[in-house]
Amino acid sequence: MTGTIYKSTGSWYTVKTDLGATYQCRIKGKFRLKGIKSTNPIAVGDHVDFELETTNDEVTGVIHNIHDRHNYIVRKSVNLSKQTHIIASNIDQVFLLVTIDNPPTLTTFIDRFLVTAQAYGIKTVLLFNKVDTYDDETLNEVRYLAHVYRKIGYECIGISAETGKNVDKVKNLMINKVSMFAGHSGVGKSTLVNAIEPSLDLKTKKISEQHSQGQHTTTFAEMFDLSFDAKIIDTPGIKGFGVVDMDKEEVGDYFPEFFELKQDCKFNNCLHIEEPKCAVKEALDKDDIAFSRYKSYLQIIEGDDEHYRTDIWDEQ
Repeated sequence: MTGTIYKSTGSWYTVKTDLGATYQCRIKGKFRLKGIKSTNPIAVGDHVDFELETTNDEVTGVIHNIHDRHNYIVRKSVNLSKQTHIIASNIDQVFLLVTIDNPPTLTTFIDRFLVTAQAYGIKTVLLFNKVDTYDDETLNEVRYLAHVYRKIGYECIGISAETGKNVDKVKNLMINKVSMFAGHSGVGKSTLVNAIEPSLDLKTKKISEQHSQGQHTTTFAEMFDLSFDAKIIDTPGIKGFGVVDMDKEEVGDYFPEFFELKQDCKFNNCLHIEEPKCAVKEALDKDDIAFSRYKSYLQIIEGDDEHYRTDIWDEQ
């Protein structure tokens, strides 16, 4: 039988077939030894082959094959920084929720996420949430950030999951697609999903007043079928996002505005740091490239994971 992974809890996987039947499945014993470097060999969104078995009158499945992935997105594993954890696979687009405060989403986090998504061929849409709660100064900050990212080709939408502002725009982008929702805990992922599909009734929690951080409500990534021919993958909140499996020489290729200028640099292997006649640095001097983007680029190039060392989901 063939199906799609809808939920992974570590040892058991919820698999749904094309006919709508759902089974709890486990991995065949030696499946983990097939050279898969990630901490989880199977992820939500994977298409798998499995066989049914009956034990004590309970029907479960055994997964024996995983189909080739169209794409996937990874993070560093929680405990072993040299390993990766696949967040989800076979994704059509990611909605990255951003809040200016309560909790704050730093541009370094946004850029690390965008670079990773770009590297794995996944379209990202930036959703600036909680616009109903911002004063004029904060709204101007939202407009500036939206300008920065629209200029380099990213779609940006100001939304309010609480009031419903522009939720329909997000909903329309989701039709006939598998969408993943990501961002820090507390940015409103579950609230937005509930606004899009109230019948799901995902749990939400208020922001921690002491640390102005969200309290995570999603423990595992999980896929849901929606009523308007769309699927979503809800993910746990992410505190940090370390870039993995990327050589210094290729990082700039995943900054669209850098890649566009690359051919104008004097050296083909220009790292845009100290090289003479660098088109990227010249554009930076002219304010054609945002300094925040260049700062993020340097941190990734220099392997500055001082504040991103574990790249973890929010823990219980």
